[in-house]
Formats: sequence, C-alpha cells, structure tokens
Amino acid sequence: MSIHGVPLGPYLGQDSTTTHIAGTCVKQKGKNSSSNDLSCKLGRQFHLNGLHMPGDLILGGLFEVHFTSVFPELTFTSEPTKITCQGFDPSAFRHAMTMAFAIHEINENPNLLPNLTLGYSLYDNCATLVVGFSAAMSLFNGQDEEFLLQENCSGRPPVLGIVGDTFSTFTIATSDVISLFRLPIVSYYATCLCLSDRRRFPSFFRTIPSDGFQVHAMLQILKRFGWTWVGLLISDDDYGHHVAQSFQSELHHSIGGCLAYLEMLPWGEHPVEVKRIVGLMKKSTARVVIVFAHQIHMIQLMEEVVNQNATGLQWMASEAWTSANVLQTPRFMPYLRGTLGIAIRRGEIPGLRDFLLQIRPHGTIDSENSMVKQFWEHTFQCRFAPPPVEWMEAGGALCTGEEDLQTVETAFLDVSNLRPEYNIYKAVYALVYALDEMLQCEPGRGPFSEHGCASLQQLEPWQLMYYLEKVNFTTSFGDQVSFDKNGDALPIYDVMNWVWLPDGKIEVRNVGVVKKTTLNTEELTINEEKIFWNFKELPQSVCSESCPPGTRMVRRKGQPLCCFDCVPCSEGKISNQTDSVECLTCPEDFWSSRQNDHCVPKKIEFLSYHEPLGICLTAASLLGTFICSIVFAIFTYHRSTPVVRANNSELSFLILVSLKLCFLCSLLFIGQPQLWTCQLRHAVFGISFVLCVSCILVKTMVVLAVFKSSKPGGGANLKWFGSVQQRGTVLGLTCVQAIVCTVWIISASPTPYANTRYHNDKIIYECVVGSTIGFAVLLGYISLLAIISFLLAFLARNLPDNFNEAKFITFSMLIFCAVWVAFVPAYVNSPGKYADAVEVFAILASSFGLLVALFGPKCYIILLKPEKNTRKAIMGRDIKR
Repeated sequence: MSIHGVPLGPYLGQDSTTTHIAGTCVKQKGKNSSSNDLSCKLGRQFHLNGLHMPGDLILGGLFEVHFTSVFPELTFTSEPTKITCQGFDPSAFRHAMTMAFAIHEINENPNLLPNLTLGYSLYDNCATLVVGFSAAMSLFNGQDEEFLLQENCSGRPPVLGIVGDTFSTFTIATSDVISLFRLPIVSYYATCLCLSDRRRFPSFFRTIPSDGFQVHAMLQILKRFGWTWVGLLISDDDYGHHVAQSFQSELHHSIGGCLAYLEMLPWGEHPVEVKRIVGLMKKSTARVVIVFAHQIHMIQLMEEVVNQNATGLQWMASEAWTSANVLQTPRFMPYLRGTLGIAIRRGEIPGLRDFLLQIRPHGTIDSENSMVKQFWEHTFQCRFAPPPVEWMEAGGALCTGEEDLQTVETAFLDVSNLRPEYNIYKAVYALVYALDEMLQCEPGRGPFSEHGCASLQQLEPWQLMYYLEKVNFTTSFGDQVSFDKNGDALPIYDVMNWVWLPDGKIEVRNVGVVKKTTLNTEELTINEEKIFWNFKELPQSVCSESCPPGTRMVRRKGQPLCCFDCVPCSEGKISNQTDSVECLTCPEDFWSSRQNDHCVPKKIEFLSYHEPLGICLTAASLLGTFICSIVFAIFTYHRSTPVVRANNSELSFLILVSLKLCFLCSLLFIGQPQLWTCQLRHAVFGISFVLCVSCILVKTMVVLAVFKSSKPGGGANLKWFGSVQQRGTVLGLTCVQAIVCTVWIISASPTPYANTRYHNDKIIYECVVGSTIGFAVLLGYISLLAIISFLLAFLARNLPDNFNEAKFITFSMLIFCAVWVAFVPAYVNSPGKYADAVEVFAILASSFGLLVALFGPKCYIILLKPEKNTRKAIMGRDIKR
C-alpha cells in the first residue's frame, strides 16, 4: 500500500477496536532518526467493532454482524469518527465465530503449521460499504498510528489473507484495491459473476458458487417444472445487476422462457416504489417470482405483499435469503410457504457448538472484544457497566458475564443448518493449507526465482496466492475444495423448500441438489414427492401453453418471445415435437396425418376389384360375356333356321365374338394399372369395337344390296357383296385399327402413372394415354364406322319389316353413338379412377345396347315364336304384295 506515492511498511497494531485510514507523510528529524526517514501519520480514525486474537500469523475476516449503521456529521478535524452499528444479528455473529473456531482447531492440529500460532483479526462491516472498506484497509495497512518508512521495506503484511466480504459490492470495492498487491481474498458469500474476471481481480477466490452458476441452477429448476413465464426482482446493486444481465441472456437460450417483468428493489425506505412493484406482480400473469436480493429487501417487499394480499405466487429464492430466519414468520408464511430456493451447500463442523458455548465476554478465548459484549447484551437483554442512564431508569438488568448460554433460545447456537459457516470453514482451511504447503518448500526446489522458496520474514502476498491457486483438499464432510482458473470453487447448491407444518412450525427442507460435474455440465437431482406447494397441485407459469405436435408457434406481435399462438400445420406438413417453430413438409409419397403430427403413406386409389363400384362393373362385364355365350350357343343350336341364316350368319357369330371381347376388355380397366394392362386396354377395346362395328357396317351394306338386287336390273350389285368380300371388308377395316394401335404403342406407349394432382393426400394410379392423338384417332375411327353404319341403316329403315334387320341396326347404332357422345365430356371431367369407371361403363353400355338391339328380337323369335322362324314367315309380306 502507498499513501501519496510513498510505500507503507506493514505492521500489526494492538488496538482491538479502532481502524485508521487516510494519512500524510512528513520528514522525521532527531537524533534517533535519519534525515532521509519519512513517517506516516493517520489523519482520521474510525471506531469499528473488532474481534482479535494475536498469533505468529494473522488472518483477517469481514462479517456483517449488524444490519445497518448510523453516520455522525462529518467534520474536518482529527477527532475519531464513531459509526454506530445497529441491528445485531446472532446468526452473522456465528459466522465470525466459525472463523475463530477454525483457527483454534488448526492451532490444535500438529499436522498444520507446526510450531506456529495462527491468529485472527475480524471486523464487522455493519452492512455499510464505507465501513467494510475501512475495515479491509485496516487489515491490509496495519493498525499503527505512525511509523517510519525505511529505504528498504521488509517484513510480511499485517494479515496474510482475508476471509470475506459478505456483499458482492463491498468485495468489488475492496478487491479493486487489494488485488493490486496480490493479497489473497477468499470470500464465503460474494457471488457476483464479475468477480471471476481474473484480469481485474487476480487475487480473489471464493468458496461459494458464482451468480453465473446460481443463475444456471435456477434455470435448471425452471426447466424441470416447465416454468417459462417468470418475473424477476433484483437488488439495486452489483449483485442484482450482474444477475439480471446473466439471467436475461440465458433464460430464453436455455429453456425458451422470458421475463414478464424485471424490477429493482431499492435500498432504504421507498414505500411508493415497493407498492408499485407489488401491484405489478399482482396484475401480471406470471405466477413464478424469482428474487435475487438481500434479506432487508425481502422484509420490505413482504410487508407490502401482506398489505396488498398478493397471493397465488410461487416464490423462488436466491441463496441470499433462502435460509433467512427473519422471513420465516407466521405473518409472511401464508405467502411464502412452498417457496423453492437454492442454498449454500450445508455442511457439518464437529465441535463448533461446544466452542460457541465457551464464549464469554471476559473469557480466555477472546478478551475484551466489543462484538462479544454486544452479542451478550443482545442475547440476555442486559447492559454491561456502566450502563446508559435511560437503561437504568427503565429498570434494565446489568450483565455479569456469567450468564449461561444454554438457558436461552438463540439462533447463535443453532448448528443444524451450517451453510455460510461451512463456506467460511473451507475458506480458512484453504488459506491454511496454502500456507502449510508454502512452508514445506525445500530450498533449491521451490517454484520461484532460481527455485527459491518463500519465507515468513519476507513473505510477498503473491507467493501465498501461488499456492492458494493449487490448493486441493477434502473436508471432513467429504467435499473436495479446489479452485479453477477464475478462483471459483467447484459449485454445488442445495435445493430448499419452505414448509409450514400443521403445528405452526416452519421447516426449510432440503429437497435436492444441483451441481456442476467434472464434465462441466449442470446436474439437477430433486425429489418432487418431498416438495410442499402453496397450491393444490404443481403451479403453472407460462405466457402461452405449449404448442402440441401438429402445430407451430407464431409469435404475438409486440410481446415477449414465449408469448405465442399455436397455429395448426397446413396440409402436407407436420410437427412431431412440442413447441415447434416451423412445420416440416412430408416426403412426396407421404401425407400428414389428421392430427398433423406424423407423416403417413398416401392412400393409393384405383378402380379395384374389391370396392363396390369395381365389383358392380366386373359383374356387369361377366354378365355380358355370359349372355353373349348364351346367345352364341342359341345361334349355334339354331344355325340352320332362317332367322339365324338370314343376312350372313357368319357375321352374326363374328359380332357375338367381338361383343364378348368388348365385355372382357373392360376388365383390363379394373385393378391397379400395370404397363401391360395400360398397353392392352385401349388396343383390345379399339380393335374389338372396330371388329363389331365393321361387321354391322357390312351387314347393313348387304341388306341394302340385296334389296336393290330384288329390283329389275339390280342383280349386278350382289357380285360385290359375296362372302369373301364381306370377310375381306371386315378384316381390312379391323386391320386399320390394329395398325393405329400398334403405331400408338410403339411411339408413345400408355404407361401407369401415380397422379397426385387431384388429391394431395392420395396417389391415384391411372394409365396415361401417352399420345392424345393416338387415342383420338382410335376413338375417331370407331366413331366414323359407327356413323356410316347408322346412316346406311337409317336409309334402309323403310324396307319390309319381315325381310331385314335394318331398323334394329339403326336402333343399335343410335344407342352406340349416344353412349359415346356422352362418354367424352364425362370422361374428361371424371378424375382418377372415375375416368376408368366412365370408360368401362361406356364400353358395357354400348356393348349391351348392341347385344340387345341386334340379337334380342332374333332370340325372341327363336325361343318364344318359333312359328315365325320360317322362310315363308320371313318372306311372307313380299309374297302377299
């Protein structure tokens, strides 16, 4: 340390209650002083609470024994400034005494620092920055009011290390100065993430996890219970500001959550601001409230919560107030019961309670220390002599110093839940193990310049820091203590739950643990069955319910990220996870399920033999084939009768065969399309119908020729319509269609095709014609023959009834043409399998029309009117004429 640029020699004074800071340096003249010597003299004194024990080596400690302090009016005089501390905290005093116990335990251990006595110098920071900083400077500078500066300063610092401070803000202020000189500071309670900055705080260590891990621990709990919509309250200091920054950046990244509100709890009395914050909490839809603040903030906050009756909130506590006894009262518990929080790892310190019971204001352990007297007066509600006048006037008791601690109920003796104490215990032992390792260094094998070792007489603080960085030991409770490159210990927290028992007692129950593993991952273990909720069931706190599979999240404009609407995925897209941001498109042959949560194979559709429509068409086809066979059998049996022999029976049999083929070719349109069925269906259909229509055409032409030959001079017409000519004409006309089909199949063959244009969720198997021109030529050729047949038959309609069948051919061609004219628009407008069904229906309808019109009357005569099946009957009308 230096004052006005002059280095100060370290020195430990004997005053147990006074800290000195701010001095000036002057020349010393006299016979006992060199003319070059300088002396430093303090310009102001602060009276602070202290607790001291001398020793060969001294460790310093900073603790919050009082809640607050009162400053006198500052003056520019050299009179000591006395700061009055108020609000004695027995639990915090136990923290200071835990350090004293650890040092006494170490002094009794022959294996640690043998032949050396360890002492301590502990101060109360009174929860005030200036007091804590003054105490830290006292520990660092020493306690002498005036001392001489030699040209070569030698010796060790007044304290070799400091355990503390309580608050992050206090620790930052202290470390900013002390770290310049590499004096080790091991904090048991400062959690600010900023303190892990090794460039700014090179000599800072801590045995409590940083806020960075505290935030991660909170996020692990939020994630476990699905709480994504939370409110955050922080203290208006470094601790709160750094937590807010870390929490906000990690909340959405880690669990997809967001803040409903972020508010700072002010220091001091600000009832209007606290009232506004509680009102905001009541209006918010967030049911989970996370508070990173100190006990004093929570007391003010809960008073307002009670006033406004802000119920229905799930509180989450930071380690700063998870175990705060001052909040565990019947007034607050209706609101705070069920609170979840993270607490410093609980440990056990054997022998601590027995040591605490030995504390006496005039005992042998700590003599004439102000903090002990204040503790005694607070515990037994008495005053040491000389007591204040107002105390005596009010009938107050005098302290004797012989009161028995076991006769009073005090939090000071409660060692069942040692958390900060356990961290203090580990901090003291970390410093001592580092000292012990340093003193065991063998000259010539040391880590410093020329393999040298550090010595107690000329110890530099950075030398102890070197060993502290490498310390590694295991406590009696089984926890390993070591520091990483940032000075942080391996983090671990207990998960606590506030339980209000039926008998009115309050229990802070351990329900789990969250820790960082050696693999640098956070691990949360929690027993949900042990958790007591302030609700009938697990509370929910979400801005929007999770989007189930089959939907996607759409952010609400102007609202936080976790406020969204769930929009169903469009057809053909799915989401198979909760809270999907986008929907995925199904593969080509798949479609979304009804719930849009998975892809299913598309339905395959074609005109099947197993569906009612396919069955009906198949039955009609087989029926037509069967009727053709029956008619064929009848005609064969009666082939010598006039009705059968009239107008070339050979053509009649050929028509029956072609009709049978027409009926059978319709089966090629039923069933899943294959390459061979696609190629054959139109070819067989076209050739069969051309065969049938060409036979009818020839029959019509023969009827006309015979009728004309019966007239004078018409005999020459018959020579062109002999049997050979008739067969040749039928064959020639049919071959033309066969050639068309062959060219069509070779050039642009019909092929099966999976069509998805009609229905997105279906694959319709159909045959594409390949060449529209080929299909049009095929149908056009059939139509041409049918029209010619119809016209010729129409011209022959007035011939004698008993002589020809022209009127039946006319009627059959009329049916045929009507069916196929209706087929074209129906076929074009029928999708998928219905197009095949329309074509099959047209084939069957036209085939049945031809069959009934051409062969119905003849079968009627053959079977029911055999008397008309004679040549005389057929030719009768002509004879009469």
